[in-house]
Amino acid sequence: MISYFERTGPGRFRPTAATGGAWAVDEQHISPMTGLIVHAVEQFTAARGADGLVVARVSMDILGVLKLEDFEIHIETVRPGRTIELLEAVVVARGRPAVRARVWRLAELDTAGAAGGQAAALPGPESVPRWAMSDAWPGEFITTLDVRPIGPVRPGRTTAWISTGLDLLAGEPVSELAGFLALVDTANGIAIRESPEEWLFPNLDLTIHLHRQPRGRWTGLDTSVVFGPRGHGLTTTTLHDLDGPVGRAEQILTVRPAPQ
Repeated sequence: MISYFERTGPGRFRPTAATGGAWAVDEQHISPMTGLIVHAVEQFTAARGADGLVVARVSMDILGVLKLEDFEIHIETVRPGRTIELLEAVVVARGRPAVRARVWRLAELDTAGAAGGQAAALPGPESVPRWAMSDAWPGEFITTLDVRPIGPVRPGRTTAWISTGLDLLAGEPVSELAGFLALVDTANGIAIRESPEEWLFPNLDLTIHLHRQPRGRWTGLDTSVVFGPRGHGLTTTTLHDLDGPVGRAEQILTVRPAPQ
């Protein structure tokens, strides 16, 4: 099966053509990179032994473009702890940091008796027709997605299920969390406020907060996009699995006219 990445050594990876981006087809789309970073963090922590902590936040700053070239992921512990831990993962390409991610891991406790406040679950994807996002966006990554919008696709407001039949990393099993988060960065592309042929609005970061660990092969995105009057925008998403909401994601955008 085709994958998004291949491992070339300890902490070293090669993107396949399937990661080709939407803003530039010779650059990586950041979405699968999110899942790979989480997979690398999970491997890093698993090597130390089970500790009962799970990923509760991933905050990524995108420092530069990632070409379809080999890269490395370096991980270190910033704040150790038995119930709360902070890790940092740095993606290094061409000798320079390209993505810097900080990951909070928290202990799991039984708080079912106090749980509440979540939005309603989304209708399932099974009976929803597919939407070809490649009609709106270029890039190989977009063609690998199975996108099922719930209701109309409106400017700046769309709810959709997304999945993929590709492996995240060739020859290695990955967690449901890594697979789920590998699709979250597509949120900025499902609720197009203005045509990307006329306006550029890439995200500079991606911050994901989880109040529950997701499961299953579908990532649900309930997304709104706002453009401000001075060149900034914000993409806000409630994240769902088939059981209901699991958290939220935010992306800050730099908005500017496309070169003519």
